[in-house]
Amino acid sequence: MDGILVKRPFYYCYTISTLMAGKALFQWPIKSSYGFLYSESVKPQIHRWRNPYRSFSASFCRSKSQQRRRGVSEDSYAYRHARQRSAANVARKVELREQRAAALGDPIRGVTTPFIESLDSAIPSEVTTTDEALANSTTTSSPEKPPPSPAFAADEDHLNYYFTKPELEESLEYSRTLSEPLVSSDRERVDPAKEAAEAKAHEAGHKIAFEAVSRIVSLANANNKERTRANVQRIIDTFGRHNTDTFLKPKAPSLQSTYSTAAEQKPTPRAGPDTGSSEVQIGILTAKIRVLADRYEGANRNDKVNKRNLRLLLHRRQKLLKYMHRKERGSERWTNMIEKLGLTEATWKGQIAVE
Repeated sequence: MDGILVKRPFYYCYTISTLMAGKALFQWPIKSSYGFLYSESVKPQIHRWRNPYRSFSASFCRSKSQQRRRGVSEDSYAYRHARQRSAANVARKVELREQRAAALGDPIRGVTTPFIESLDSAIPSEVTTTDEALANSTTTSSPEKPPPSPAFAADEDHLNYYFTKPELEESLEYSRTLSEPLVSSDRERVDPAKEAAEAKAHEAGHKIAFEAVSRIVSLANANNKERTRANVQRIIDTFGRHNTDTFLKPKAPSLQSTYSTAAEQKPTPRAGPDTGSSEVQIGILTAKIRVLADRYEGANRNDKVNKRNLRLLLHRRQKLLKYMHRKERGSERWTNMIEKLGLTEATWKGQIAVE
């Protein structure tokens, strides 16, 4: 049988017809001058009109889980006990999730180590100042005696502008020799008091020059670019295989390479320091990431350019760490790199997001 379509105020509505030949037929509105829409072939049937904007009620079609909950709710003790177990499980899941996140660590900075802290000043952590130098740092300055250098360049082995401590001392001593006042050959006409005053003034001038040069070549007074360059050189010397091969054992060969019949290829001798191995590149990226992270986490949160650069460096380091983890996992090279750089599993596992 078919349905009836009745014109209601402000809108039309229609009812679903009964099943005919296994299919549900829908009667769509037909224009009529009388205001009523009937089927021409079958006698119309009046159905109860429903508001089409009313939400459909699904109270009669409960799922099996809802039926089980209704059955359990009849026993109040069992219901409360089940709710208590569920709350305990949810709390335990939250606790485990927090523990896993804490175990992974910070994907940007990792764990702070003495080597990582020394990158801020570009001075190795083993370089320490003496008590005498610390005492001199508290003295007052005067035009004749300038204040000592805050970095105490004379006690440093790593100086700026590719200087070394022996080179600095040799250059200063040579300049002192060149600037010494000339001694007159006619000793009878020489005024001893004047000669002594000139020698004293020369010695005071040399001390001032020595202090000025020490401040210039000190890494504590260097800018960010010079510190990064010095850190890159330190990382090459620390993790480069031209130095680490002498005391770090490589990873043991796999079974496939042990039983292979192919002739073993001799490694190509190195020409200069190692700058391309994975551990060296990871260390250089870590130093650059620390600089960008310090800048981004400060007052420059809206610096979109540095944020993008930081994200690129993080993902580049993540790729190298995945490769290193796959090739050198468990070796002394991997352990030495992880311990000194303070890298955690979050730096190469999962997704890294910079917020």
